[in-house]
Amino acid sequence: MKLFRNAKLNTKFTLLIILLVALPIGIMGGIIFYNMEENVVKENVNYTVYNVIRSREDMETKLTSVNMVTQYFLSDASLREVLRDAADHKQLSTQELRGIYMEDISDLERLVNNNPVLYGVRVYSSSDDLQEMVPILYRHERSLHQPWSNLETEEGWHLNYEDRIFTSNKSVKPTGRIASRVTAIADYEKGTIATIEACISMRDLLPSLYENLENESACFLTKSGTLISETTMEEELKSQIEEKFGSLEKSEEVHTFYQKGKTNLILSGIYIDELEGYLIRVADITGTVKNVYNMRNIFVVTMLVFIVLLAFAVSFMVKVLLSHFYEILGSIRSIQKGDMTVRIAHTTGDEMGELGHQINKMMDRIQNLMEENIRRELLAKNSEIRSLQNQINAHFIYNVLESIKMMAEMEEQYEISDAITSLGKLLRYSMKWRSGNVLLKEELEYIRNYLALINLRFDYEIYLSENIPEELMNQRIPKMSLQPIVENAIYHGIEQIAEDTTIYIKGILQDKTCCLEISDMGRGMSEEKLAELQEKLQMKDSYGEDSEHGIGLKNVQDRIHMAFGDAYGLSVSSKEGLYTKVSLTLPLETAVNSNE
Repeated sequence: MKLFRNAKLNTKFTLLIILLVALPIGIMGGIIFYNMEENVVKENVNYTVYNVIRSREDMETKLTSVNMVTQYFLSDASLREVLRDAADHKQLSTQELRGIYMEDISDLERLVNNNPVLYGVRVYSSSDDLQEMVPILYRHERSLHQPWSNLETEEGWHLNYEDRIFTSNKSVKPTGRIASRVTAIADYEKGTIATIEACISMRDLLPSLYENLENESACFLTKSGTLISETTMEEELKSQIEEKFGSLEKSEEVHTFYQKGKTNLILSGIYIDELEGYLIRVADITGTVKNVYNMRNIFVVTMLVFIVLLAFAVSFMVKVLLSHFYEILGSIRSIQKGDMTVRIAHTTGDEMGELGHQINKMMDRIQNLMEENIRRELLAKNSEIRSLQNQINAHFIYNVLESIKMMAEMEEQYEISDAITSLGKLLRYSMKWRSGNVLLKEELEYIRNYLALINLRFDYEIYLSENIPEELMNQRIPKMSLQPIVENAIYHGIEQIAEDTTIYIKGILQDKTCCLEISDMGRGMSEEKLAELQEKLQMKDSYGEDSEHGIGLKNVQDRIHMAFGDAYGLSVSSKEGLYTKVSLTLPLETAVNSNE
């Protein structure tokens, strides 16, 4: 982010435009390719589901055929009679055996041979005294060669075992793997008299296990957890199949997308109720998904090339558009180095032209201000020189007044001496080189000296009454702000009545403000004059000197506003023939120590 803030303007515009163009395209491309991948997976899942459902329907047809043949054998009365005689160890003559074969067994044999689904149907007698009639009737000891004879439950479907009916020697290569439905033939009196083994080859029952399809295979997971497959599966895939299908309830179907590293597989399984297991198809769609990824990579590379070319084009166009801006920037840098004569040469009608025009106006104004400042500095320097001269003159006046004071004391004219002392203090305070605010106690000292001199002029006495809290003595106030108010009280209120009186100065502390009230018991003002005075005090501009009074008050009001703001200032209240009271409201601002 810091690098972006410090980059040049054309770089920022270029990056911003590229971002505004590339970001939507990138987002749309990501969404499109994500949907493409999802659609590829969905289509392949649907195709795999279709294949596994079709395989289940084919299996169910074959299972129905096996079941029907089994039921036919169970309902054959002649066969039952032969099996019952064998259970009773009854020996049949050759003629009887020939008749049984010709009349019954041959029909069963033709039934089996005419059914292409069947591998064979064997009937195993419970006795070994039976005369075998291959391939239908067998003695009991033949059944012992088959794997299912050792199981706790013989009845039901048995899958994927070797047919060893004619040999128990495991070294002999079997004829193939078969699946069979084993059903017991029961007699009411003698119990189980035989067992029917209706066989079908595994290739016929589960042809999908033997299909040599590219990127697709199938397997069957039994209820005992045995995985039957004719293709080599990785152990991790086997574990994945057993994990997903082994814990399922019956009749549940699973169709899922499985990823292992860069391999993408679809597992689709459906429950075969008759066989009590899952027929599962595995489809490897790695190549199809990889094609989507390749298309995405080509899109990304194309986008990068497009963005690079776009960056050069945008950068060139932005530089052309900002050429006037860089011209203005070069002029500003020249101004920064001190060349105040620089002006923008070309000012067009657009915003940049307006900027250049305003910069030219600003430079003209700055140049005028600099010239004016030079004149002011000359005036200020002259004022300082005059101030020094005044200070020199003030020292001369102080020395002369001090000499007169000593002469008056020598002549024992102490009243004159005191008057000269007050006059000296008055002059020293008023001519002292200080601007801004002073302490309240300094201003009060000035008022005392001022009244001492005023009282020399009149036959009557003007007294000063002070009621100021000690904590307000260090309050800062504008210099010479009380004297105009006291002077107004004397010349416009007290002088007309010409008798002894008192001027009251009271200080009030209110939260964060300080209020000073100056009151006199003079002639006061009428309501019309009071309203006129208050209106003049609220005026923003100064009013002329032709006014009867109020110039001094207006001056004090303006100084307070400049020093503390318009929230503070003067207020006047008066009653004609009784009194006049002027209140100063100032922010509470006391000095740190009294010597400041």
